[in-house]
Amino acid sequence: MLAVNGSERADGDTAQVLGHCTGRFAANGVALEIVTLAKVSMSPCGPCGDCNTRMERCLVDDDVRSIVDRLERVDGVIYATPVHGFGTASLMQTFLERAGVGHLRFRRPLANKVGGAVVVARRYAHDAVIAQLTQNMLLNRMIVPGSGFPAVLRTENDRSPLADAEGLVALNAMVDRVSNLIHLLRSVDLRQLESGTRNEREALAARQQVSALR
Repeated sequence: MLAVNGSERADGDTAQVLGHCTGRFAANGVALEIVTLAKVSMSPCGPCGDCNTRMERCLVDDDVRSIVDRLERVDGVIYATPVHGFGTASLMQTFLERAGVGHLRFRRPLANKVGGAVVVARRYAHDAVIAQLTQNMLLNRMIVPGSGFPAVLRTENDRSPLADAEGLVALNAMVDRVSNLIHLLRSVDLRQLESGTRNEREALAARQQVSALR
């Protein structure tokens, strides 16, 4: 497993939650490593403007490529972020843009990996951020197991997010479901789930060719 911590604080509430996840995954026989975006070199999307026509991976020389390569090598992925300004924290937003447009869209290499989303919030916009992370995983053809309430942990003032009893139950349920599914899928030939196209544009082009022949 690889978790991406999208908080601007390397040792903040999101890191605390992922520390709990590490222990819970270990108890389930799954090792979890964590990439902390606050500690990596990552540029925002630039003005090149050729993302919709270029057919090779992003050429920006920073750590995004190596993080994506690590994501390709694991069985499961956790995206974890706080809510900032009624939306996804800026580092996670930048990573989703850079990784998604610059690297993942060509082959969807995260297809059939198990995914889970974790959000740390005060009291607002957590639903929008959980939805964004989940939809991003589904776009990349990942398998996201339902586990009841989403893994949202509320915090305010100096209260630890792990003091949110209901949120902790939801987090543990997500970790357990992701762990169990990873173990299950290791014995399955996941090539049976392939759609026959590497990405959505390839599928669209195929449909357009069929329509033109009619």
